[in-house]
Amino acid sequence: MNGNINLTLNIWRQENPSVEGNFEEFKVSVSPDASILEMLDELNNELEAQGKRPIAFESDCREGICGTCGIVVNGHPHGAVPKTATCQLHMRNFSDGETLYLEPFRAKAYKIIKDLVVDRSPLDKIIQAGGFISVNTGNAPDANSIAISKETANLAIEAAECIGCGACVAACKNASAMLFTSAKISQFALLPQGQPERYTRVQAMINEMDEQGFGSCTNTYACEAECPKGVSITNIARMNRDYFAAKVKDHSLEF
Repeated sequence: MNGNINLTLNIWRQENPSVEGNFEEFKVSVSPDASILEMLDELNNELEAQGKRPIAFESDCREGICGTCGIVVNGHPHGAVPKTATCQLHMRNFSDGETLYLEPFRAKAYKIIKDLVVDRSPLDKIIQAGGFISVNTGNAPDANSIAISKETANLAIEAAECIGCGACVAACKNASAMLFTSAKISQFALLPQGQPERYTRVQAMINEMDEQGFGSCTNTYACEAECPKGVSITNIARMNRDYFAAKVKDHSLEF
């Protein structure tokens, strides 16, 4: 016995966005200490040795930080292990002989590029619409020169933990990007540096979110449950309050 576990993989294969895709079955024997991406690396080595097309998937840091890895594993974005990115999901979480279904993040706003790779640039466009502060930073300020309570700082840091992977969209029955957008808004709205553009920012980012074709939030909590960083939906409530406040402050804008 080599200590490996044997799995049956049903992996989504799609050559390009304009053709239909389908699941293709593979049999693998893999170390329980390997991550799911390392397993795909091994499978691709075998496919290439056989002269077959390797499976396209995304990865970068492989430390749960960059947000580029994103695979739906047995119906769960990033897999069923809480607060775990795909690159951190190890095969020891599965049983010998188990069958896994691996497919891309699916949403109206995401276009499948190839196999498990999707175009998540609509999320980038939401950031470009207002996920920044327009100030001259100059030299670094002295430590503690701007008083921020620990509670507020913690909330801002928790919001900033969003890695922009887009799992919240894939988990939502409406393909909503509200959790992602609200986290990126909250990390500025909670801090003094984000106040000058607070209300223009929330309007611009929500408008762009709608323009990109993301759905609405119906509070099923699926986004929070599947988020690899556990970003709270309280950010959505904060974003909604700011959005309504912005509408009241500027009566030239229509609901």
